[in-house]
Amino acid sequence: MDKRNAMRAGAVTAAATLMMLMTSPAMALTHDDGDQPGSGISTAEVVGIYVLLPIALFLLIAGLVCLPSLKNKGKNK
Repeated sequence: MDKRNAMRAGAVTAAATLMMLMTSPAMALTHDDGDQPGSGISTAEVVGIYVLLPIALFLLIAGLVCLPSLKNKGKNK
Protein backbone atom coordinates (compact mmCIF):
# COMPACT_ATOMS: atom_id res chain seq x y z
CA MET A 1 0.00 0.00 0.00
CA ASP A 2 2.92 2.36 0.67
CA LYS A 3 4.08 1.99 -2.93
CA ARG A 4 0.71 3.18 -4.25
CA ASN A 5 0.79 6.25 -2.00
CA ALA A 6 4.33 7.06 -3.09
CA MET A 7 3.37 6.72 -6.76
CA ARG A 8 0.32 8.91 -6.23
CA ALA A 9 2.36 11.56 -4.40
CA GLY A 10 4.97 11.50 -7.16
CA ALA A 11 2.31 11.88 -9.85
CA VAL A 12 0.66 14.78 -8.04
CA THR A 13 4.02 16.50 -7.53
CA ALA A 14 4.99 16.01 -11.17
CA ALA A 15 1.64 17.32 -12.40
CA ALA A 16 1.82 20.36 -10.12
CA THR A 17 5.38 21.11 -11.23
CA LEU A 18 4.40 20.79 -14.88
CA MET A 19 1.46 23.14 -14.42
CA MET A 20 3.67 25.70 -12.65
CA LEU A 21 6.23 25.57 -15.46
CA MET A 22 3.54 25.96 -18.11
CA THR A 23 2.06 29.03 -16.46
CA SER A 24 5.35 30.82 -15.71
CA PRO A 25 5.81 34.17 -17.46
CA ALA A 26 8.70 33.17 -19.74
CA MET A 27 8.52 36.33 -21.84
CA ALA A 28 7.65 38.80 -19.10
CA LEU A 29 10.45 41.22 -19.99
CA THR A 30 9.64 41.33 -23.71
CA HIS A 31 7.53 44.39 -24.45
CA ASP A 32 4.96 44.10 -27.20
CA ASP A 33 3.81 46.94 -29.42
CA GLY A 34 1.58 49.29 -27.49
CA ASP A 35 3.00 48.45 -24.08
CA GLN A 36 3.58 51.55 -22.01
CA PRO A 37 4.98 50.46 -18.67
CA GLY A 38 4.71 53.02 -15.91
CA SER A 39 7.50 54.48 -13.85
CA GLY A 40 6.78 52.20 -10.89
CA ILE A 41 5.93 53.04 -7.31
CA SER A 42 8.12 53.94 -4.38
CA THR A 43 8.85 51.78 -1.35
CA ALA A 44 6.63 53.97 0.82
CA GLU A 45 3.72 53.46 -1.56
CA VAL A 46 4.25 49.69 -1.55
CA VAL A 47 4.31 49.60 2.26
CA GLY A 48 1.22 51.79 2.42
CA ILE A 49 -0.75 49.68 -0.04
CA TYR A 50 0.28 46.21 1.06
CA VAL A 51 0.87 46.69 4.81
CA LEU A 52 -0.87 49.74 6.23
CA LEU A 53 -4.05 49.62 4.16
CA PRO A 54 -4.89 45.98 5.07
CA ILE A 55 -4.19 46.70 8.76
CA ALA A 56 -6.43 49.76 8.64
CA LEU A 57 -9.20 47.80 6.92
CA PHE A 58 -8.90 45.00 9.48
CA LEU A 59 -9.18 47.45 12.36
CA LEU A 60 -12.16 49.19 10.74
CA ILE A 61 -14.04 45.94 10.17
CA ALA A 62 -13.19 44.66 13.66
CA GLY A 63 -14.43 47.93 15.15
CA LEU A 64 -17.68 47.76 13.19
CA VAL A 65 -18.22 44.17 14.29
CA CYS A 66 -17.61 45.02 17.98
CA LEU A 67 -19.67 48.21 17.92
CA PRO A 68 -23.11 46.62 18.53
CA SER A 69 -21.86 44.65 21.54
CA LEU A 70 -20.30 47.78 23.02
CA LYS A 71 -23.59 49.65 22.67
CA ASN A 72 -25.55 46.81 24.35
CA LYS A 73 -23.09 46.47 27.21
CA GLY A 74 -24.60 49.42 29.10
CA LYS A 75 -28.19 48.22 28.56
CA ASN A 76 -27.64 44.78 30.13
CA LYS A 77 -26.90 46.16 33.61
